[in-house]
Amino acid sequence: MSLNLEPKQVFDWFYKINQIPRESGHEEEISNFLVDFAKKRNLEVIQDEEYNVIIKKKASEGYENSKPVIIQGHMDMVCVKEDNSKHDFRKDPIKMIVDGDFLRADGTTLGGDDGIAVAYALAILDGDYKHPALEVLITTNEETGMQGAANIKEGTLVGERLINIDSEEEGVFLSGCAGGVMAETTFDIEEEKNDLKDAMKISVSGLKGGHSGMMIKYQRANAIKVMFRIINQIRKYTDVKISSILGGIKHNAIPDFATTEIAVLDYDKAEEVARKIIQEIKDEYKVQDENLRVEIVKCKIETVFTKELTNRLIDYFLIVKDQVVMMSNDVENLVQTSLNNAILKREGSKMLLLTSIRSSVESQLDMMIENIENADRKRLEKLARTIDFQFELKNRYPAWQFERESQIRDIALSTYKEIFGKEAKIDLIHAGLECGLLKKVLSDCDMISYGPFMYDVHSPREKISISSAKRMWDFTVKLLENLK
Repeated sequence: MSLNLEPKQVFDWFYKINQIPRESGHEEEISNFLVDFAKKRNLEVIQDEEYNVIIKKKASEGYENSKPVIIQGHMDMVCVKEDNSKHDFRKDPIKMIVDGDFLRADGTTLGGDDGIAVAYALAILDGDYKHPALEVLITTNEETGMQGAANIKEGTLVGERLINIDSEEEGVFLSGCAGGVMAETTFDIEEEKNDLKDAMKISVSGLKGGHSGMMIKYQRANAIKVMFRIINQIRKYTDVKISSILGGIKHNAIPDFATTEIAVLDYDKAEEVARKIIQEIKDEYKVQDENLRVEIVKCKIETVFTKELTNRLIDYFLIVKDQVVMMSNDVENLVQTSLNNAILKREGSKMLLLTSIRSSVESQLDMMIENIENADRKRLEKLARTIDFQFELKNRYPAWQFERESQIRDIALSTYKEIFGKEAKIDLIHAGLECGLLKKVLSDCDMISYGPFMYDVHSPREKISISSAKRMWDFTVKLLENLK
């Protein structure tokens, strides 16, 4: 079975890839599939302990003396689904739907990020095209911290030019990206028997969410922050204690849902003030998140967080920064520094908050870390409150610094104009790309990143333009030919 789309060789491989579950951290099956692909074609293949796969193909006739080229993408995907979806990302294939010029999934993420890179690479390796010696590098765990790329060993690759196919805007060639780090903030849970007479469940949903690097500039609502604004407003008029709270699902996605159960002393008053602040929040986000929904229903609660812990959580989430912190003064419309409070959940005896911090400037990344760890604590202490939390940093990755001179960039720009008769654009991106990490082991490698039009990645609305995928496939084939 195939999708019956053009270019057939690309979409046939994309279909096969999407039959294999490939959630970040669970890439063994797709990694083995790539190894098997290479062995069946007598191509040199390396699979490392992180399940990264490198497939090598000799240069075409006439390209023996050309600089070798690395084609790079990642095999894992962000797994997010609609609330009513019964899809199991650990075992079910992605169900795909052709919708006009778009290919999307049935209530889940599509995996175009970054399955399209894998499909392009396999089509090239499986075909007869003009190209220098190729090293196809398909990495793991890109979506959860880029551990795959971080573990590539020096000397494993010899390519002097690298094509990263992990961008989502046709005609835009990326030459730099933000660095980032994951912050884990934990609160010890202190519980007691509920002594308040009423309780309510509040659910925030309908938000657009999306990639917290690409979409952060649109200032979309964060469901976790919305929820704490509601709880805080209730706190002003009646006693409240949190019993449970959950929000977000992926560290690199803007949370599009949150739910909480709270005990209250006066249900009617709590509901009244909640609905008032909900309407105000809806008015605030009527452009960015017009479908924001908040539901309130009665419930029963036996145990609650202590009042002190409830207040600490509310205070912390009101103070901690979120969304865009600073725009770039060098590049128009580029977010320089941002923070996304991505996931809030209970883990055993602790509440865990995962926060994604990004910046194209290393010093500002350091500043944001210090802000969370120290500054917010000091602000609250001035208000005679104590915020008792633990703080840990994980999976820091470097920025990919813009280089003013780049041969592969020049060839990419001229190739694009040759094929399409118009100029392409050079840009930087406020998101992590593996190029930054790969520069550590390939310091002299000349890099470029591009891809076809994709929309709403990291959300169930993710879709890829079929016609754009074809155009960028034609471009890729021609670019390799021109890299002689």
